[in-house]
Amino acid sequence: MRVCHNSIGNLPQRRLLASAIGFAVASWASTGLAADTAVDPQKSPVELGSVTVQGQQDEGYKVDSASSPKYTAPLLDTPQTITVVPQAVIREQNALSLRQVLSNVSGITFGAGEGGNYGDSINIRGFSATNNLMVDGLRDSANMTRSDMFNLEMVEVVKGPSSVYAGAGATAGSINMVSKAPSLRAANNLQAGLGTDGYRRLAADINQPLDGIDGGAFRLNLMAHENDVAGREQINYERWGIAPSVAFGLGSATRLTLSYLHQSDENLPEYGLPAIAGKVLAGVDRDDYFGFRNIDTEEVDVDSLTAKFEHDFNDLVSLNSISRYSEVDNRTVTTRSYVQTVGGGIGPGQFKYRSGSGNGRDTTTKLAINQTNLNWRFATGFIEHALVTGVEVSRETLERTNFSNNLDLSPVYDLNNPPGYYVGPRNRSNTSTLDAELTDQALYAFDTLALSEQWDLSLGLRWERYEGENDSRTLATGVRTQLESSDEMLSGRVGLAYKPVENGTIYVAWGNSYNPSAQNLATTGSGLNVGNQNLDPEKNETWELGTKWELLDQRLALNAAIFRVDKTNGRVELEDGTFELQGEQRVQGFELGASGKITDKWQAFASYTQLSSEVLKAAPGEDAVQEGQALANTPPRSFSLWTTYQLPADFEIGYGAQFVDARNVAVATGDTPAQASRAKIDAYWVHGAMLGYQVNKALGLQLNVNNLFDEEY
Repeated sequence: MRVCHNSIGNLPQRRLLASAIGFAVASWASTGLAADTAVDPQKSPVELGSVTVQGQQDEGYKVDSASSPKYTAPLLDTPQTITVVPQAVIREQNALSLRQVLSNVSGITFGAGEGGNYGDSINIRGFSATNNLMVDGLRDSANMTRSDMFNLEMVEVVKGPSSVYAGAGATAGSINMVSKAPSLRAANNLQAGLGTDGYRRLAADINQPLDGIDGGAFRLNLMAHENDVAGREQINYERWGIAPSVAFGLGSATRLTLSYLHQSDENLPEYGLPAIAGKVLAGVDRDDYFGFRNIDTEEVDVDSLTAKFEHDFNDLVSLNSISRYSEVDNRTVTTRSYVQTVGGGIGPGQFKYRSGSGNGRDTTTKLAINQTNLNWRFATGFIEHALVTGVEVSRETLERTNFSNNLDLSPVYDLNNPPGYYVGPRNRSNTSTLDAELTDQALYAFDTLALSEQWDLSLGLRWERYEGENDSRTLATGVRTQLESSDEMLSGRVGLAYKPVENGTIYVAWGNSYNPSAQNLATTGSGLNVGNQNLDPEKNETWELGTKWELLDQRLALNAAIFRVDKTNGRVELEDGTFELQGEQRVQGFELGASGKITDKWQAFASYTQLSSEVLKAAPGEDAVQEGQALANTPPRSFSLWTTYQLPADFEIGYGAQFVDARNVAVATGDTPAQASRAKIDAYWVHGAMLGYQVNKALGLQLNVNNLFDEEY
């Protein structure tokens, strides 16, 4: 049984009151895998969820290694802050979306889709990571909301500039989602969940060895989900997904895994409440919907086919090659909650919808990508090497048609009584088209050199060629704009680790990254323009001093780090519309983390981040306003905790807390730079709880309550 209280995360961020009571029944289970579940905290404010069928496998919060073959050492010995949110935490929280899962990692903040850009908007250490989302180590940059975790095993967050690992971008880190894969252990799990606000969920995870095929196994994940929004019942979300995969040669030297994913979402977009400078306008009821429910829509279809081939030549040399083709179709129409509140015959407490409300776009994003790694282990004299050499090639395309419903936006409405539905004339017409292409070729090498029993040196180097093309047309005028950009980048990372004892590491590391002008072409189709297509990439670098320890018989992992991230040549727009690389920004701070078992029955997953951010140099004309200010959406302090305790009689209790400090708001429509520099979003605490009961080996019940104290934020 799950009772969930979730949030809507669109800007302005706020909390809806929620309560839910539900139950879940699961059956048809065998030992092995635990049930998985997933919900979007932004899109599913109340979720209730699920019955979990759990096997006997001991699943904990502590993860010892990253999934990527590029990381040649255990996490304990890797000189970088890497946080892994494991399946146990995801399942216990009933975390259904990427945004909800990442709320377990301090130093990460979220934004709403602004300016017509939709989907996940994620910041790490003050800088955007939206373009650096990966699935199984391969870039996954389509502009969409990752609404469901039904086919994902865990999520890895790598912090600090790391173009050497993730490619162009990665200003302050990257996020890797790890897919579920077949195994030789039979396990069948079925979930069912009910809750308030229309929460209903069915999910299945079936894994079976293939009889008569040595090392063969098949896995099938299924999901069907719908929910409304607490306090905003007119908003609804629906989705379903299927993900079959088959593996051959498991346990042998040569292995092949083929997998397919399809997911369809149909949602009513939640664009938030009308606000200026981060403050909701007076007279606005948080339960009101400021869109048009008969106009607005978000329809997303994802199809992805992946092939992974692995071969061990011997104990010292192995090959890993993974290829993917994916296609994402997205049709989104939004009535923006931006409102005109002055002039034009508008009186106090009244508003008109801004121009552009009811406009939409049809987009198709296609990605073909391959990454091949060769792992070597050898020695040169007394130095032992763990070397990875690799190549990555990709081609991404974005086809987009913008259209307008040509709504009559002249009526004046009361802020306390928005219409919710549109009743005037409409006449759809296409307004512009965009065809964008982004190609990437990269060569890289990573080496961990064991200089002695106590000293390790980690080296990484990546050469990358990034080429983008953008062909846009304005249909009314026939104006066509063609842009091209090409960049070659060399990024690196160096880390020195000292192990005073076997269970502890102290390290210092340096790394850099680059942001080419074309990096968002396949994500949003934006960024590249006449003024910056010939500019060099932005440059970022970081220094990090940290330590990692495994305590309590290696059951509990602790980490701490201090760091500084500098952007030394940010793009700034001059008054004549041209761009120069003269912006400077800095984020520095420290992080603490813990994951694992404190006792045999008590587990904890916690992190704390403190950030000091500053605009060191801004564009001419904005210096007095922006210089010296903190970066937008970069809270000075953030904290996250999830902990569970095993009670007698097969009961389990859990508690979670998240804190995000007050932070500067980003400049939005209706805000002046001066308003934005003074505006802050308030700090907030959110608490949650879980109660689980294992009825028998085949049946588990779980009750989740999110936002225990009905915090609005």
